[in-house]
Amino acid sequence: MAFIGNQPALAYTSFAVQHFTTSATTSYTLNYPVANENEIRLVINNVVQQPGSSYAYTASGTSLTLSAATTGTDTMYAVFLGKAVQTVNPPNGSVGTSQLANGAVTSAKLASGVGGKLLQVVTATDDTERTTTSTTFVTGSNTLSVSITPSSSSNKIFVIANHDLNNNTNRVNTFATIYRDSTNLGNSNGLSAIHIVDTDNKVHTSYSYLDSPSSTSALTYQVYFKCSSGTASLNKSARGTITAFEIAG
Repeated sequence: MAFIGNQPALAYTSFAVQHFTTSATTSYTLNYPVANENEIRLVINNVVQQPGSSYAYTASGTSLTLSAATTGTDTMYAVFLGKAVQTVNPPNGSVGTSQLANGAVTSAKLASGVGGKLLQVVTATDDTERTTTSTTFVTGSNTLSVSITPSSSSNKIFVIANHDLNNNTNRVNTFATIYRDSTNLGNSNGLSAIHIVDTDNKVHTSYSYLDSPSSTSALTYQVYFKCSSGTASLNKSARGTITAFEIAG
């Protein structure tokens, strides 16, 4: 037989069953509430009972009332006809986005098994010139700084920084790097270095780092710079940027 769309799968249904410990009474409590007696099938001593107030039993909510009392030697169970447990999964491709609740799929689930997927991007810019005479790395700018929180400890953070560097002294070196919190992601000379041969020579530098922080906490990535001597400057003539990308592991 031909079908339009997904071919229906065989759906086997398992009904909930309640077994009772009987006694000399007509009143019992059901495990699940029902609208009326037609929503359960009652079996006493392996005989199916007829539902209804003029017959063997009635039911409402969790109350089951028999027309005649049982004894302690009777066996009795109820099958909940309206409470079925499906034992077959939906066929592949049968669920669309309209069937999913908003926010039901987390970024961690999106990342599962999809290494390299871009999950989020944060960026910051700075137009103000920053200077330092420090020969050890210092923060270039509080605004050339981004905070990002990985959704999984297996994810990576790819960071790119772009800005210019300068120094007011000839024949000296100026260095730049990226810190993750208090950790320098470069070596002792950072991730980028320029040698100044002319004090008017403003050099644009761009550098990047693929970080594996193994964390799901908020992380701060920030530009730092230093010089071998003289006064180094950052963003002297152009806007600086720093951008962090979360990549699924």
